[in-house]
Amino acid sequence: MNKQQLASKIWESANKMRSKIEANEYKDYILGFIFYKFLSDKQVKFLKEHDWTDEYLPDVTEDDAETMEFVRSNIGYFISYENLFSTWIAQGNDFTAANVTDALSAFSRLINTSHKKVFDKIFVTLETGLSKLGESSGARTKAIRDLLYLIKDIPMDGKQDYDVLGFIYEYLISNFAANAGKKAGEFYTPHEVSLLMSEIVADHLKDRAEIKIYDPTSGSGSLLINIGKCVARYMGSDNNIKYFAQELKENTYNLTRMNLVMRGILPDNIVTRNGDTLEEDWPFFDENDPVNTYAPLYVDAVVSNPPYSQAWNPTDKDSDPRYARFGLAPKGKADYAFLLHDLYHLNPDGIMTIVLPHGVLFRGGEEGAIRKNLIENNHVDAIIGLPANIFFGTGIPTIIMVLKQKRDNTDVLIVDASKGFAKVGKNNVLRACDIKKIVDVVTSRSDTEKFSRVVSRDEIRRNEYNLNIPRYVDSSEKAESWDIYASMFGGIPESELADLHEYWQAFPTLKASLFASDNAAYCHAKVADFKDAVFTHPDVAAFTENYRSAFADFDAFLSAELLDRMMELNPSKEESILSDDIFSRLSGIPLVDKYAAYQLLDDVWGKIAVDLEVIRTEGFAAVKQVDPNMVLKKKDGKDQEVQDGWGGHVMPFALVQETLLASNLAALKADEARLSEIAAEYESLLEELSEEDKECDFVNEAKDAFVPKEITKTLKAKDAEPETLAVLRKVSVLMNEEKALKKQVKEAEKDLHILTKKTIEALDDAQAMQLIKLKWVTPLVEKMAGLPAAIINDFIAKLIALSKKYETTFAEVDHQISETESSLANLLGELTGNEFDMQGINELKKLLGGII
Repeated sequence: MNKQQLASKIWESANKMRSKIEANEYKDYILGFIFYKFLSDKQVKFLKEHDWTDEYLPDVTEDDAETMEFVRSNIGYFISYENLFSTWIAQGNDFTAANVTDALSAFSRLINTSHKKVFDKIFVTLETGLSKLGESSGARTKAIRDLLYLIKDIPMDGKQDYDVLGFIYEYLISNFAANAGKKAGEFYTPHEVSLLMSEIVADHLKDRAEIKIYDPTSGSGSLLINIGKCVARYMGSDNNIKYFAQELKENTYNLTRMNLVMRGILPDNIVTRNGDTLEEDWPFFDENDPVNTYAPLYVDAVVSNPPYSQAWNPTDKDSDPRYARFGLAPKGKADYAFLLHDLYHLNPDGIMTIVLPHGVLFRGGEEGAIRKNLIENNHVDAIIGLPANIFFGTGIPTIIMVLKQKRDNTDVLIVDASKGFAKVGKNNVLRACDIKKIVDVVTSRSDTEKFSRVVSRDEIRRNEYNLNIPRYVDSSEKAESWDIYASMFGGIPESELADLHEYWQAFPTLKASLFASDNAAYCHAKVADFKDAVFTHPDVAAFTENYRSAFADFDAFLSAELLDRMMELNPSKEESILSDDIFSRLSGIPLVDKYAAYQLLDDVWGKIAVDLEVIRTEGFAAVKQVDPNMVLKKKDGKDQEVQDGWGGHVMPFALVQETLLASNLAALKADEARLSEIAAEYESLLEELSEEDKECDFVNEAKDAFVPKEITKTLKAKDAEPETLAVLRKVSVLMNEEKALKKQVKEAEKDLHILTKKTIEALDDAQAMQLIKLKWVTPLVEKMAGLPAAIINDFIAKLIALSKKYETTFAEVDHQISETESSLANLLGELTGNEFDMQGINELKKLLGGII
């Protein structure tokens, strides 16, 4: 399984296992055990790298003081053999919940002093919560054992481990967040929002050799980690980034530390605090050595997603240097208190991004005064309006505010990104194209119609420092209007055709070919078939050819970039290289939305990136590997994992069958098609029977028999009519063919499955490379090639809709209504009834305009 499949499997099982335990609580248990496995496996790996073998691992105990100190001094902790995760698994039914309690207690005792801040009390949430996993010792033991077996297959000992482990950890956190309701906001920022903030920060810091980043409301630490990953892409080294994190809730604070450690971040680069950010600022001194340390925290980037509009206590905060310059946030809303805290800890050339509720842009009182001070002191760099319902547990509109200590310009970039998203379940999600568009606009500080605008400070002053986005960017769609003249007399308004100006600029002579002028303001269509007229027009043909020419060597470029450089390219940078190439090809081509093209790239890139990770880690032989396809099936009332065939480690069976086993696949498809035909044929024959016959018991018995002899026997016993007998005999023959063919198809499917497995395992390098090209390159080339037709079809749909809009005039509608009323009145005149019926009918005829 790749990391997505493994993560999905673990989540599905964990969600069933948690039973009545709240998702917000259960996450602490499973994530805690994953972290313990990580530490345990890391120690085993360390020992094996220093000449320890499996044979001698049982000797690794606290009694061997020399080994214990050697391990502690190098990795910061020590785990005795009996407490290793692998030992728990090996114990099988001898394992008990007490093993975990003893191990966690020993771990806390044996942390090296140098790593105390990183590991101290890191398992306290897991220790105190074990009792909730079962009412009895036996129940707790079973629940813990099930958890251990669920996560035992997570790999932690190879080149890609941190990526796999980190991915699964993030996947589980996000899914627990989706099920945690309002509590989700306490520990998780959606990955897409995190990525957006990360890209903005990374662009600002990309030329630095070393950086410090800080999240004062760190939650699970995912936001901080994503910032680090994005910045590292430019720096070339993960080890030159120092992470500072502070979190109020102890269980969430422990998630931060676990997450940072599991991503392979050096302990010296992890500085965390469990504290109240607003009440207790980051200390100027190390609490353990206040005399010899003075290190106020100033960093290159601050990122945060604090709790929205949280109550706080501003009493006696007037002299706090974080707030003194700008003012105190109101007691009932701490949003600006968090913002000012972040800004205070920023270096002069640093950048900060913070997620806040939309209300901070326009609320008055103390917040209005702070907002004015921030603008006049030139700290607000950009405001990004996000879609509603984008965060778990709340549907309120939110924004990202970008601030800096020092800026060369005095304007503010305002972006309305509220319309760009995809609906996923109950939430809205930023797509890759939405993130890319926002980041490009922010980094280039560009004006884009209905999306972004650079606003001068003078304009903001004129609006009394109200930063409400609609005041500056109108992202609303044009409301549909109806032309009175065209509605009465027909024709197409030139003003509405002018709304398609982008198309007329791209196709200069097309409009004259499609429409004839009636007068200065109106025209009519002079072609019967818009689709044929548009697609065959020289301007459109030239547009299509221009696009085709721009992408003529795209296949060759992708092959050279992805296939020839497969083992040497940098996966974290490759998507940007491909997008730059696509944007360059599109630079001279009208109508094509480059961000729509980017989304097509990202859709394919997600699959390519997974394959690249596997191939670069495990070698090219992974392409020729097949794995058992394990599924959960009920056995004795319990879910058990059993093998159900095979699956390609990298190569999908379907692709291999379509490419190398096409004739076998075609034969199977033909048999499946015949099965569908048979069912349709005998249903059609049965429809020939009379309604009376269809209801007869003997016909229904015959239909269910499926065996010609049984049908004949049933019919003779019931003395069926000859015609009915003939029909049912035909049906019986078809059913007999169906039965034999079903058996044949089942055997053919099995044979093809085994043949596909053998074919993948026997691939030569050339075949394997060709299949990779078909999986990676061909889909992207085909998707990009389809863009012009999609654009033209959309244009044609607009033309058809516009021509039909005024096709029927009001006069014609009125005439049709009159005719219908008259016809109905005449029909009413033919009705007869008693005195009262006729009075009612005559009154209705009056309303319809008929004559009594």
